[in-house]
Amino acid sequence: MLGKDGREGRAAGEIKRGSPVHSLDRNGQRSPDSVAQACAGVHARLLARRTEIERAVLTRIYAVSDPTDVAEPEYVEGLRAAVSAALSYGLNAVTLGEKRSPPVPTALLAQARMAARSGVSLDTVLRRYFAGHTLLGDFVLQEAEDEGFVDGPVLQRMLRAQATLFDRLVLAVTDEYTRETESRLDSTAQRRAERVQRLLAGELLDTSELAYDFDASHLGAIAKGPGAVGAIRDLACSVDRRPLLIHRGEGIVWAWLGGRGRVDSAELERLISSSWPAQVALAIGEPGQGLPGWRLTHQQAKAAFPVALRRSPRSVSRYADVALLASMLQDDLLATSLRELYLAPLEGERDGGEVARETLRAYFAAGRNVSSAAAALGVSRRTVTNRFRAIESRLGCPLDAATTEIEAALRLQDLDVIPTTSGSRGG
Repeated sequence: MLGKDGREGRAAGEIKRGSPVHSLDRNGQRSPDSVAQACAGVHARLLARRTEIERAVLTRIYAVSDPTDVAEPEYVEGLRAAVSAALSYGLNAVTLGEKRSPPVPTALLAQARMAARSGVSLDTVLRRYFAGHTLLGDFVLQEAEDEGFVDGPVLQRMLRAQATLFDRLVLAVTDEYTRETESRLDSTAQRRAERVQRLLAGELLDTSELAYDFDASHLGAIAKGPGAVGAIRDLACSVDRRPLLIHRGEGIVWAWLGGRGRVDSAELERLISSSWPAQVALAIGEPGQGLPGWRLTHQQAKAAFPVALRRSPRSVSRYADVALLASMLQDDLLATSLRELYLAPLEGERDGGEVARETLRAYFAAGRNVSSAAAALGVSRRTVTNRFRAIESRLGCPLDAATTEIEAALRLQDLDVIPTTSGSRGG
């Protein structure tokens, strides 16, 4: 029999079917096992929407304060990773509860330290967390309502766990931010780093204490990984350059290799390919002259750095080779649009678009030569041509009209910037 809002009849029907998620004990109350199963059901629905939720959270925290206003690609990159870690932390609370949930993820503590070093205020950091927490709570309530848990012990348990873990997270992030700020006040290395940052910002300062010739030719570099400092020093020695090194924390090093005359690019690439440690990510800019060139080559290295970090195994990324990809990495709208326009339609294939993407990658790797692509794939030219027709049908446009965009979308996907599937909400 239906109640006034239809929920009574829905619940009765589910209980009659013996659904373990909605079953009650003889007193009409939910057993602990029933509550746990119900929470697990809501958790599963939320996981099906994870990509959608993560995008919504990123949009919300960008609205609080655009992180790209902080001229640190590593900070923006870390923010995306922190959002993903925070979302996993919050979603786990739905099914695990506050007592069984793991500690605050180290990625969030690392990002708090990065925020302190990058000059992002604690107020901005916490406002972003509050915005993300509120939005996640909206999704939890929505899924709980769809499952028929608008009140009672199931919703209480989920919301209590969310609140407890959020309080724990805010306290840990605040403490980490504060410790980082205090530890940097009396640091000689920090004063040196701040002086370099002021020079990068265009201030006119006495540079004598930095012991580096800013009138020389420069090559900017950023590295991260065990042994990064030693690897850069060895590289500088090999090309007869004097290094200026700034430690940025979390294993990140900013470097400039300075000297008279431009660096021989061919010799530099040979040295890097033969001796650079595989566990260290390296991004390098283009040679620059004088103080303006010193700033420019650093900006180029910073732009290329997220590409170097995302490549697996970590490798060297030179700005001239990844300039367009580096720019796309910083444009969430472009990355999302490329996926929706050129990758999502291919996912309608029975294999989720795997063969289509493999064929396109082979085509681009072969310099857009169909015969070479077919040979690389071990199929006939006719097979590749037929696959292209199917791809064009899915995309609704000729392949030649969008090859640049499709290749860009695939390159972003290779760096895990955009997922293989949209993560849209399931039924």
